[in-house]
Amino acid sequence: MYPYIHLGPLTIGTFGLMLWLAAVCAGYVLHLNFRRYHVQADAISVVAFVTVLGVIGAKLWHVLEDPATLLHYPAATLFDRAGFAWYGGLIAGILTLMWQGRAAKVGALGMLDLAAPAAAVGYGVGRIGCFTSGDGDYGIPTKLPWGVSFPHGLVPTMQRVHPTPIYELIGALVIAAILWKRGRRNPGEITGEYLVLSGVARFLVEFIRINPRIYFGMSNAQVASIGSMIIGIALILWARRHAAARTERAAAVT
Repeated sequence: MYPYIHLGPLTIGTFGLMLWLAAVCAGYVLHLNFRRYHVQADAISVVAFVTVLGVIGAKLWHVLEDPATLLHYPAATLFDRAGFAWYGGLIAGILTLMWQGRAAKVGALGMLDLAAPAAAVGYGVGRIGCFTSGDGDYGIPTKLPWGVSFPHGLVPTMQRVHPTPIYELIGALVIAAILWKRGRRNPGEITGEYLVLSGVARFLVEFIRINPRIYFGMSNAQVASIGSMIIGIALILWARRHAAARTERAAAVT
């Protein structure tokens, strides 16, 4: 693939370029969601904060997975252009959105719900950057006709492998469509559904990823995916029970 684009003396990393495009796409989807629910907030500034802090969180998660390397080569590890972990970005993004939800007066869970379809789109588009840069997020060898090789990738391989970033792009767009159609539910419910759906998608794709198996034959991402699904289910149940209790209290008052 093409990890860098060279324009004379200027070198542009395709991962960074696609990350920018992912932020733009996510910002547009969030803007549309704000507009259809008449939310008075600036989608561009929301996405800008989430993107910056999400990248920092993704990098920190990745480097902390291998503390020995971080201790021996701190500068090289922290400033390496490769190596970002989705769940680190997710946690940082969630905390940032909760803070911005309070500022926008839609509530922490309300902002998370509004941002869920945008997060799915942004994640999917961002995965194209992993594909173009060949940063090692590809899958195991395959003989399928759409298998690809990454001879010039950041983590090169001459074998034809599963293009897992493309699989994740497709899955993310499907998730975004589902969440968009669901609209606004009980506060926190859409966020819970996003955590479940994205957790299932990531858990499944890890079976054909090259990530090492660490816990009970599962990769680190699969363990995190299970955690995401559990939290998502708990959040859905909590949101529904909380809404039902609120309805009962309102009925009792009247």
